[in-house]
Amino acid sequence: MELQALPSRIGQVRRIVSAQLRYWHMDPLIDRAALGVTELLTNVHLHAQPDKTCVVEMELLLDRLTVSVRDHDPRLPVAKAAETLATCGRGLAMVAAVSESWGARPDGDSGKVVWFTLPAPVAARELAARPPRRTPREQAAARFPEVVSVDDLRPAHAPARSAVVG
Repeated sequence: MELQALPSRIGQVRRIVSAQLRYWHMDPLIDRAALGVTELLTNVHLHAQPDKTCVVEMELLLDRLTVSVRDHDPRLPVAKAAETLATCGRGLAMVAAVSESWGARPDGDSGKVVWFTLPAPVAARELAARPPRRTPREQAAARFPEVVSVDDLRPAHAPARSAVVG
């Protein structure tokens, strides 16, 4: 998704990331992914030049989630040791602490991509490896054998009826 890395938008993206991970049955990753994307978007907000436009992408492979933020500033971020009492400067260190790996790479002539990966939970990997879900009709038939499809009750050639009275 493309957005302006403004404080109000960062919260929205965090909620979108959380919802997508719930949809993928990756609930154990929500806190770490939300923290990581928040820190990367905050860096865009604080440091990116010439603008704050960026793109957030999530890619789920069988064993790994990759979250990346692409912006138009070609300067690569550098993780620095923050002063003990500093109120900022720990974002990339937090991303490194909660992720399996992270990095940054140039993106064409005018931009970069900063990314981090999280290992997929074992339960989610097993869920992804399951056969596809059955259709609602198959599920109803399996759970309630007395349920009959509406299509089975209709006569082959029913007369046409008008919905207009009179």
